[in-house]
Amino acid sequence: MIKKVGVPKERTGVLIGKNGATKREIEARTKTHIEIDDEVTIEGGLGVLDAENIAKAIARGFTPEHAMQLVEEDKTLCIINLPKNKKSLSRTRARIIGKQGKSRKNIERLTGSDIVVYGRTVSIIGTYENVEYAREAVEKLIKGSKHSNVFRYLEGLHARGKIH
Repeated sequence: MIKKVGVPKERTGVLIGKNGATKREIEARTKTHIEIDDEVTIEGGLGVLDAENIAKAIARGFTPEHAMQLVEEDKTLCIINLPKNKKSLSRTRARIIGKQGKSRKNIERLTGSDIVVYGRTVSIIGTYENVEYAREAVEKLIKGSKHSNVFRYLEGLHARGKIH
């Protein structure tokens, strides 16, 4: 199986790692072979899917340590595209991040997920269920819901034991 992943130039160094350490770790954990040129080519068996997700996560701003969670069976990556309009993009990013990162940190804390806002995307890593709740919360903020309503929604899920 062969997969190709586009990685922004400024994130290629992170994917490679110091002296190739990150690339080698991804290859070892996923039993794949990775070539990095203008795009990333991943070859191998079923591990190609994990390596592809790890490369996508690093490309979207996650640290290699956070991205490596994706080799775990119960972890997934969700990428949400933000508006292309510059004014809307800026406002939406600010709503999701919040003052001093408070909004993003609250969503992470309440859903047990990791969230990165990078470029025109919001990326989430966590368990399938928790990523879905985090995605819902982010999409509510994108649509203009009040922060207090979004956090109340997540706290309610947490109180009912829906989020672990």
